[in-house]
Amino acid sequence: MNPLAVVNPRLLLDVLFASSIGFLLFSRVNEARTLWLLRGYLFLVALAWFVQRYANLPLTTKLVDALVLACSLSLAILWQGELRRLMELLGTGRLAVLLGNTQREFRSGSGTVTHITEAAGRLSQQRRGALIVLDLGSDLRPEDFLNPGVTVDALLSRELMINLFAADTPLHDGAVLVRGNRIESAGVILPLSRDSVSRYGTRHLAALGITERFDRCICIVVSEETGTLSLANQGKLERPITSSRLEELLRELVNSAESLDLARRTVVSSSTESLS
Repeated sequence: MNPLAVVNPRLLLDVLFASSIGFLLFSRVNEARTLWLLRGYLFLVALAWFVQRYANLPLTTKLVDALVLACSLSLAILWQGELRRLMELLGTGRLAVLLGNTQREFRSGSGTVTHITEAAGRLSQQRRGALIVLDLGSDLRPEDFLNPGVTVDALLSRELMINLFAADTPLHDGAVLVRGNRIESAGVILPLSRDSVSRYGTRHLAALGITERFDRCICIVVSEETGTLSLANQGKLERPITSSRLEELLRELVNSAESLDLARRTVVSSSTESLS
């Protein structure tokens, strides 16, 4: 007996597409509570589909559909930031970021972590407010910022970083964007996080905002009031931290990003060799 005669190809294709979307959603969720909510919602969606397709239960179908609609509206409110980010990625055609495959490789210089740590430590001692964005391979573009700032394109150094955040310079209020061992731009205005508005100041909200939107992007914050050092990563803020702790965290994140890029290049080269 031909299996295709028993299994409906359209049904098989429908289940395959739905499973792919579900797998994509699960792979992009890191927080446990969000994962539980997503599991419950997808279970309700699957239940509604099963009841509507195979069970002749009109009242139950309507109740389950109403429950799915109510949950959809609730999740749209809870995840409004994530949904907005999804629409931005789809609108700009940046599916690589959505799928977790960045278009940029991260290559740090030998002194990247040292320069950033020393500059942040000096700024902390002087109680100068600072915001340093370190791109670990995210596809950051000017449209991702409220204001892309001024292009610097200079070799990263402790002295230049400190001078950019001097109080009498026009760029000190914005963030500095660092890629690899170069300072790309300064005076960058970052999007703010909508969470914990009353707990943090503007710099901390900006650090949370950019790291919520990009997984491979971290942000160092120096408080102007207290000189406290903080590190934002994936929408979470670790504070207060010492200069030595900051250096330890940066080295871990940088090494992790470089290892991920190396593994990706190995997979790509292996696939190319097998095809040739």
